[in-house]
Amino acid sequence: MRLRVLLYILYFCDCIESSCRLTGSDITPAMSLDGNIIIGAVIPVYSDKVYKTISYKEGPGPTICKTFKLDTYQRAQAVHFAVEEINKNTNFLPNLTLGFQIFDSCLVFQRAVSGALHLLSGHGQPVPNYRWNQDTRLAAVIGESSSTNSIVLAHILGPYRYPQISHFATSSLLSNRIQFRSFFRTVPSDAFQSQGLAQLVLHFGWTWIGLVAIDDAYGQQGIQIVKRDILKAGACVAFTENIISSRQDRNAPYIAQVVKHSTATAVVFFSSDIELSAVLDEMLRQNITGKVWITSESWAASSLWSLNKYSRLLVGTIGFALPGGNMPGFGNFLNKINPSMVVGTQYIKIFWEQVFGCKFQDQAVPEVPSNSSIKECTGQESLKSIQNNFNDVSSLRITYNVYLAVHAVAKALSDLDNCKEGDGPFPNRTCADIENFKPWQLLYYMKKLRLNTSDGRQLFFDENGDPPAVYDIVNWQLSPEGKLQQVKVGSYDTSITSGDVFTINNSIVQWGTEDLGVPVSVCSSSCPPGFRKAAKEGQPICCFQCILCSSGEIANHTDSIQCTKCPWDLWPNPTQNHCVPKTQEFLSHEDPLGVTLLVTGISSSLVPVGIFAVFIHYRTTPIVRANNYSLSCLLLLSLLLCFLCSLVFIGCPQNEICLLRQVTFGIVFALCVSCILAKTIMVVIAFKATRPGSQLRHWTRPRVSYLIVISCILIQIFLCIMWLTFSPPFLEIISQSNSGVLIIQCNEGSPLAFWSMLGYLGLLASISFIVAFLARRLPDSFNEAKFITFSMLAFLSVWVSYIPASISSRGKYMVAMEIFAIQSSTWGLVICMFLPKCFIVVFRPDMNSREKLMMKQSN
Repeated sequence: MRLRVLLYILYFCDCIESSCRLTGSDITPAMSLDGNIIIGAVIPVYSDKVYKTISYKEGPGPTICKTFKLDTYQRAQAVHFAVEEINKNTNFLPNLTLGFQIFDSCLVFQRAVSGALHLLSGHGQPVPNYRWNQDTRLAAVIGESSSTNSIVLAHILGPYRYPQISHFATSSLLSNRIQFRSFFRTVPSDAFQSQGLAQLVLHFGWTWIGLVAIDDAYGQQGIQIVKRDILKAGACVAFTENIISSRQDRNAPYIAQVVKHSTATAVVFFSSDIELSAVLDEMLRQNITGKVWITSESWAASSLWSLNKYSRLLVGTIGFALPGGNMPGFGNFLNKINPSMVVGTQYIKIFWEQVFGCKFQDQAVPEVPSNSSIKECTGQESLKSIQNNFNDVSSLRITYNVYLAVHAVAKALSDLDNCKEGDGPFPNRTCADIENFKPWQLLYYMKKLRLNTSDGRQLFFDENGDPPAVYDIVNWQLSPEGKLQQVKVGSYDTSITSGDVFTINNSIVQWGTEDLGVPVSVCSSSCPPGFRKAAKEGQPICCFQCILCSSGEIANHTDSIQCTKCPWDLWPNPTQNHCVPKTQEFLSHEDPLGVTLLVTGISSSLVPVGIFAVFIHYRTTPIVRANNYSLSCLLLLSLLLCFLCSLVFIGCPQNEICLLRQVTFGIVFALCVSCILAKTIMVVIAFKATRPGSQLRHWTRPRVSYLIVISCILIQIFLCIMWLTFSPPFLEIISQSNSGVLIIQCNEGSPLAFWSMLGYLGLLASISFIVAFLARRLPDSFNEAKFITFSMLAFLSVWVSYIPASISSRGKYMVAMEIFAIQSSTWGLVICMFLPKCFIVVFRPDMNSREKLMMKQSN
C-alpha cells in the first residue's frame, strides 16, 4: 500500500532541482478560516466523478465532479460551525484562535492526496516534507469519508505523526495500528458492523442471503466479515456480487439480473450511496420487487431515501446507521448562510444556485444547460423558506461525527494546553508548548482523549484508534404523507457490559413486501417436526430436502439435522414429533377377547358345580354308585378348578402371577387327568376282580384310586418345584423395534420345564387313553372306558393342536390360545365323562335302576 501511494504521488509530480511539486493540482480550499492553529479537513462535497481517459500523449487533466451534494456540504459547514463554537468559548483555548481549511476530495484519490499535501505544505503549490507558513500550526486532519482514500491519507500523514480523524471511514484495515499509527475515527470499525449485520439477518430467520459490495477496501473488507459470520452461524450466501466503480454503469444491469432471479429475498448492500444509486435505478427499470434490502451504515443515513422515485423500492429497508446527536444552534447557523459571507464564498454560490434554481450574473452553472432560461440569483433568498437535505437537522448522523471529530481535536489541544510543568508526560516531565507543539505531542493527547458527548456518552479511542461501537438499527418506512422516513427500531451497542448487545423491536418494523409478516429468505423451506434435513448434492447446506423420520424415530423441533430414536418403552406419535408411551399389550379384562374368555371361564365353571349337585342328589342311585361316586366328585372338583385356573391368565401379568399360573395349571390338570386314569384303572381292576378266584378283589378298594391320584400329582408337584427352584417364570416386557406395542407377558423361564410339565400331562392322558381303549368292550354296567376313550382323545387333540399354535403366536394371542386350550379340553372332559350319565340320571330315571343294570349285565 505504501508503494502504491508513492507511485501515485510520483505519477502526478515533476521533480525540479531538489523539490517536488504536484502538477495539475489546481485544487484550492473549498472553505477556509484563518487562525493560530489550523484544523484541516478533506471532505467530498462533490460526487459522481467522471474519469478522463489517459492517452499518455499529454498530462492527465483534472477529474470532473458532476454532482454538488447538499448533505455532504452540510458536513463541511459542520466544521465551520464547530470551530466558531469553540472560538466563542474563551475558557476552552484562551489566547488562541482555531482556523480550518477544507478541501473537496470529490471521492477522487488524487484530489484527496492533493488536499493532504496542501495542508502539509501550508501555502501555494504543495511540496512534500516542506511547510511554507511557520506561524500557523496544523493540528490534525479531518477525513476522508472513503476508507480507500483514508488509507492513502494515513500513509501520508502517519510518518509525520499528524493525527487524522475520519468521520466516515469504517474499513477494518484502518484498525491496524502498526501501519496506521496516527489514525483515529469517530465511527466504529466495520468489524463490529459486519458482526451486527450477520446477527440482524439471522434474527429474522434469513438463511439465504445475497451480498452486494463496492469494489474498494470498505466494501470488500466489510462484506467478507459479514459473509464469514453468516456462514459461521449456519446460514448460506446465495450470491456475492461487486459494484465495479470504474465502469460507467457500475455493472448495474448484471447485478440487477442476479438479484431478480435469485431466490434470496434478503440482500445486504455494502456500498456508498452514490455508487449504489446506479444499481437502484436499474432495479427500478427492471421492476424488481419483493426483496428486502439490508443496509450498511454508509447509506442507511443517505439522502437517497428523500428521493420519491426510490420510495417504492426502498420501503421496508432495514440496517445499521450511525447514532445521531444534538448540535444546538446548528439549524440557525445553516439558515444564516448567504453569498455575502467571506468563508467559502465560491461553494456558497454553487450551493445557492442549486437550491434556488438560479444563477449569479457572472457565474456559470455547470449543472444547468446554457440554453435554459433561469432567473438571476439576488443573494437575498431565504433558506428558511425551503426544507432540504442541507438544513434538515432532525437526524444528524454523519454530520454529527464531523462535529465530534473537530471537538475531539480541540479537546486534545485543550488537554495539551492545560499541562502543568513538572507533571507533563514528556521527557523530564515536561509539557508541550501550545504555540509550538509537535504533531506527535498532540497525538499523545489524542490517544488519552475523553470527550463527553451531547447524548450522555463518552468518546474515547481504544488501542486501535476506534471508538465504542454503537449503531442504531433503522427501518425505512412510509410516512402518512407518503415520504420515506427512517425509524429507529433497535440498537447494537458493544459497549454494554450487562444485557443484550443486540436489541430490536419487531412490532414496529414495517416491510415493503406484500405479505404483512416477516419476509422469508430461505433456500429451502423449514422441515417441520417429524422430518429431518438431507443435503442436496452439490448445493449449500441451506438447500436441503425434508425426509420423514424412519419408524421408531422422531424429530421434535424444526429443521432437525437427524432423527432420534425413542426410548425402548416409548413410540413416536402419528406426526413423529415426540415420543409417547407404547401401547401395552396383554390379555386384559377390558379387552373384548379377554372379556369373552373371562365370561366363558366363569360360566363354564358352573357346569361342574351343577353336575356335582346332581351327583349329590342322586348319589344313592345305581349309575352314580356304579361309577365310583367319590372319585367322580373329586374329578368334578378338579374340572371346576380347571375352568377357574384359566382366569389366572387374564389381566396384567405380575411377578407373583407369572410364578403361579403355569404351576397351578399343571397341578390342577394333573389332578384331573390322574382322576380319569384312576377311574380307568379301577374299571379294569373291577372287571378282572369279578372272576372266580381273582386276587385283585382287594385292589378294588377306594384307597387304591386315591393312591393312584396322589402318586400322579406328587410327580407333577416335584416337577413344578424343580422348575420354580432353578428357572422360575418371570415377568417379561418385550419392546419391538418396529412396532408401537409393548408386549407384557410371562416368560416361562425354562422351556424345558414347561414342556416337561405339559408332556407329563400328555403322558398321563396317553396312558388313560390306551387303557380305556383296550377296556372299551367290557360290560356296560360297570364300564366307563368308552367315555374315557373319547374324553382323552379330545384332550390330546386339543393340546397337540396347541403346540404349533403357541409357537407361532406371541403376546396376548399366545395367552388366549392357552386359555382356549384349557377351557376346550376341560369341556371335552365334562361332555364325554358326565353328559351321558347326567342325561340318564335326570331325563331317563327308568334306566337308573338295579334291574336295568342287571339286565344289561346278563345280556
